[in-house]
Amino acid sequence: MPLPWRCGWSFRARLTLIGTLVAALVLIPAVIAAHIIVRYSIVRDIEADSIATATRVAAEVRSGGLPSSLRPDRNGIDLIEVVDAQGRTIAATPAAGRLSVLTPLRPTPENTTVSTTTCALPERRCVHLAAVRVTPGDGSPVVYAGRSSPSLLGSLPPAPLLLLLSVALCGLIALAAWRSAGRLLRPVAAIRSELAEVGRAGAACRLREPPGDDEIARLARTANDALARLEKSIQQQRRFAADASHELRTPIAGIRAQLECARLHPEDTAEAVEAALRDTDRLESLVSDLLLLTRIGTTPKDAWEPIDLGQLARAELARRSGKARVEDDLAPGVVVSGLPSQLTRMLANLLDNAERHAASVVRVRVARSGDEAVLSVYNDGKPIPEADRERLFEPFYRTDPARSRTNGGTGLGLAIAREVVQAHGGTIRVEDTGGAGALFVARLPLAEHRDEPGVTAPAAAGTGIRPLALRRRGHR
Repeated sequence: MPLPWRCGWSFRARLTLIGTLVAALVLIPAVIAAHIIVRYSIVRDIEADSIATATRVAAEVRSGGLPSSLRPDRNGIDLIEVVDAQGRTIAATPAAGRLSVLTPLRPTPENTTVSTTTCALPERRCVHLAAVRVTPGDGSPVVYAGRSSPSLLGSLPPAPLLLLLSVALCGLIALAAWRSAGRLLRPVAAIRSELAEVGRAGAACRLREPPGDDEIARLARTANDALARLEKSIQQQRRFAADASHELRTPIAGIRAQLECARLHPEDTAEAVEAALRDTDRLESLVSDLLLLTRIGTTPKDAWEPIDLGQLARAELARRSGKARVEDDLAPGVVVSGLPSQLTRMLANLLDNAERHAASVVRVRVARSGDEAVLSVYNDGKPIPEADRERLFEPFYRTDPARSRTNGGTGLGLAIAREVVQAHGGTIRVEDTGGAGALFVARLPLAEHRDEPGVTAPAAAGTGIRPLALRRRGHR
């Protein structure tokens, strides 16, 4: 039989089923056990009283003080009978005298006291009896004492009826559990309904948060937090799409203008083609950066490899010939795990940005700080206002609106750098320089295995950057 939670049962039905099963497993055995215990306790008390009364009467018979008629005992034992060895009644209480023979059971000399329950009387009632021999010898009279089933014992319902009542009670418990589960899950149903409305109305909607701090309230708050992040992501995507469309439209419009100019002025075709090629180069760079931005973080970590960040920076600096003087302080053995192509692109974008804004010098430092690799790129250009430091990493954001797109790049360099750093488990930010220049600091986790072939073991180094304390290397 398939389990309920594998058959598409609702959570409410599963809660009801579990509650009913638990109630049945507890209630039915408890009711049956209580019935057995109560019945056994009553019968045991009657048996003890019967034995005590029979023993007392047997003592009176042995002492010769037995009257011809007996009175019921104070403990409720009303059936008392003394029978000789031939089975004739010697004395009996009025209740016992109306009965022919209480029981044919006779105790043996070895076992002078016995107890029994008989239900074969003409009145069709059960009697609990104790039989005691007066003397151990042969021919000894026997004293019988007992009473019929008390009203309490007779009023006990039979076990099948108790079982039926228990099942009916479990049904009532199931109904109560169904309604209680419905009330408990009503806020969840409301959240589901509101989420459906959010799907139709957009992520700007929010759920009503129930008061308190229970699981339902925390669920609503978590859903609202997720909706807020979703709304922010959608807004960023829309803004990115609008900015990308605007950036793509500019070189396309330039190409169209150059082609129309060449058609109107055939004598200037060569110049128009040259200008169109420049716009095409810019368009190609922009599309390549957009594609790279979408692919960052999609490569599995199995393809990562250990990279000496200092060697990577040294190789990138060696191939450059920018206008600014470059000073470096590259600690050996600062090894990270990642994709060389993406980390190289991140470093190149930071250097491009630094050279573009530097007045005369760019300073690069690679160091180790605890379990992190620190890459610092400094330029002595204009300081970056604190309000713009986070927005710098947004696609197509430029601090200087008057800067031409030709000199200002595609507008995706720092966005790509941030995505690469975050995809490698690190952080990047613009740090304060005290009002002199701009300092970009990227922090990446060190590689777990730094002793692999071809990788230099890391060495401790400082993390700060002092503009005047670096080795000077000219890259022109």
